[in-house]
Amino acid sequence: MKVAILFGKDKIEGRINVVNGVLKNLSANNGSDLNDFQLPRGGRLEIMLADFSIKRGAHPTIINVLTNENAFSFFLRDINSKFPIYIPEFKVAAVPANDLRNFQELTATVDSQCLLSDFDRFENEAEESYENACIYNRNQYCPTWLGLSRDMRMFRVGLQDTAACNCEYNYFGLINPVYHSFGRKYKDTDHDYKILFEIGPGENCRNNITRRLECGTLPILRAVQDEADIQYHVTSFVSLENNLISEKSLRGSDWQAAYVNSGFNALKPEEKENMKELLDFEMNQREEETICAFRVEAVNVSKTPNYAFFKAPHCSAIPGKTGITKFSNGKSIFSKLNKVYALALIDGEAMPDEEMAILVAPGEKVVFDIFVPHSPLSEERTEKLFSWNFEKQLDACRDFWMKKLESAAKIKVPEVAINESIQAGLLHCDINTLGLAQDGPTLATVGWYAPIGTESAPMIQIYDSMGWHKLAERCIDFFLVRQQENGYIQNYFNYQSETGPLLWTVGEHFRYTQDIDWLKSVMPKLKKATSFLLEWRERNKRPELRNKGCYGLIEGKIADPEDYYHSYFLNAGTYVGLSRMAEMASVVEPDYAAELQSEVLAYQQDIRNAIYFAQAQAPVIPLGDGSWAPALPAWAEYTGANHLYADGELAFTHGSFVLRGGILGANWLVYQEALDPNENASDFIMKTNQYPVTRENAALSQPYYGRHDFIHIKRGEVKAFLKTYYNQLTALQDRGTYTFWEHYHHESE
Repeated sequence: MKVAILFGKDKIEGRINVVNGVLKNLSANNGSDLNDFQLPRGGRLEIMLADFSIKRGAHPTIINVLTNENAFSFFLRDINSKFPIYIPEFKVAAVPANDLRNFQELTATVDSQCLLSDFDRFENEAEESYENACIYNRNQYCPTWLGLSRDMRMFRVGLQDTAACNCEYNYFGLINPVYHSFGRKYKDTDHDYKILFEIGPGENCRNNITRRLECGTLPILRAVQDEADIQYHVTSFVSLENNLISEKSLRGSDWQAAYVNSGFNALKPEEKENMKELLDFEMNQREEETICAFRVEAVNVSKTPNYAFFKAPHCSAIPGKTGITKFSNGKSIFSKLNKVYALALIDGEAMPDEEMAILVAPGEKVVFDIFVPHSPLSEERTEKLFSWNFEKQLDACRDFWMKKLESAAKIKVPEVAINESIQAGLLHCDINTLGLAQDGPTLATVGWYAPIGTESAPMIQIYDSMGWHKLAERCIDFFLVRQQENGYIQNYFNYQSETGPLLWTVGEHFRYTQDIDWLKSVMPKLKKATSFLLEWRERNKRPELRNKGCYGLIEGKIADPEDYYHSYFLNAGTYVGLSRMAEMASVVEPDYAAELQSEVLAYQQDIRNAIYFAQAQAPVIPLGDGSWAPALPAWAEYTGANHLYADGELAFTHGSFVLRGGILGANWLVYQEALDPNENASDFIMKTNQYPVTRENAALSQPYYGRHDFIHIKRGEVKAFLKTYYNQLTALQDRGTYTFWEHYHHESE
């Protein structure tokens, strides 16, 4: 088999390397080594292969064209005259040897087709908008998290979903008491219980439910379940059993107990065992329970009397347990425990029957109240809830959250939905940040999960951006308190990527506050973290790693798949962390900072060497405009994009073939400053960040991890940025309540 490389430069020399094949001859060989070539005046290089594979699947023949500048590679099986391999940045192309066009002729042919890449299309179209993206993207439903600031005792509220009752009903309701990540368990079982109730006549062909947050931003759920003649108006929020919610009345949760109750924490069994007494107090013996209040006003909007339907709160099934609950005079009771897990009232009086149909006159309403204590209460404590003042508690709750927003910086943009998202998101994060109300470490938990240096970083940094510096500092303190003796930081199961991003977050915090006294107080711990990272890097400065594109890069596991490699994501976070550390140290320890800065620059050069090495080895892929570009892997050990299977490893994970390189790859090196946004490698990273890695410039599966949005902004590519921003936002978000899923396919709201 023969192929031709067409060069558009006047002079070129280099070397051909064949992977999974044998080179037989080069038409422009002027040296003693068969693989070397020289073309004094540019032009055409023909390559003859003696052995090769153009089969589909893994381990195909790859041709490496290794020149001093602009080295590149391609799959031999991709050679095609109709769709030639064409890299305009390098002024090079590859075609079958029987295609006699020169580079200029081939360029003219490609240009004449007037093909457009995704990026070109974005530039030619009108700017993306929130409204337009909503028309085309999936509209998510997500349960609403309601709770109190710093308190791990939360409730997930919403429609009856599959997780609650093995069916997905389009009616209210569900109230799920949780300790942050984990549900309340029925005594002596490992099973959570969830509280279900029903309003309206039942499932039908035309459900019509709208959900909103109070004022569009506050953690108070407003909804309407429209059943035509009867509209069920919903209001739900969380407050306290005895007191009105306020800064003074809130205690929060001990951060250690909250950490135990955060998903995939890195605690050892013996650590949990030592906290049994603390956990028992925080989970079972609190002096005041949190209460989820749920009011339904059933309003007759027709011209004739109509029935409204209500079913009192009842417990979801617990495997192996039957007959454990009963309903009596407004109380839903765990019979054997003699504890009340919910109250139900009709027009302010105890609900007399478990199921009721009430005739409502036109223009009139019936009020159905449900009060759910986070932990079941004795009947004596429950009696007080019958006189719980819903309106007074609601007013206090609204006032509390409004004051929270007033204490933060103000960001205003023209779109109402984005304004509301910003404010609602800030309060969602506040609910999810756990610890004692006033002092001590706090946990910047990430949705359902435990704090992690990578994913908690945006939360902590937004707190600083919004002026909540004390809270940001307390979140940082959690990581420093749990720092291991050798300087390593790991709070999420067996991920190894937290230490560098934590230093980055500390650096961003100091940029905002310039609090030198605080910096001095934490500097010993920051230096331990730095030493740990430098020693890790030192172990990877082995000569044999130079030829693998790994020299000086650290290795480790960064996500759920067991990928223990020299990943670009891991090194991006480590690089930016060390860079910020040198910046901070220059203020308080200039000699130390100067030495560290020298190492940071060397690290950056090692990263750049690794990227350009990987770029040369990565087989190019076709783009929408007729050009081709190298698609980089997620880690240095792999040949090209993982989803092309050059080395044969499996790539599919979390609902996507392209996830590894698409959202955890070299793009992070641009975002975290190891690569310049406008250098050659960055150009190719962005060019290959198109289909199938993105759809409408939104990354797949777990899109916010892509961070090409940031790169677009740094490159001045406004339309491409807006495509990413609006399409990722609208497709991942519950647009009614501004709650997010972790993935498009749900998982950890």
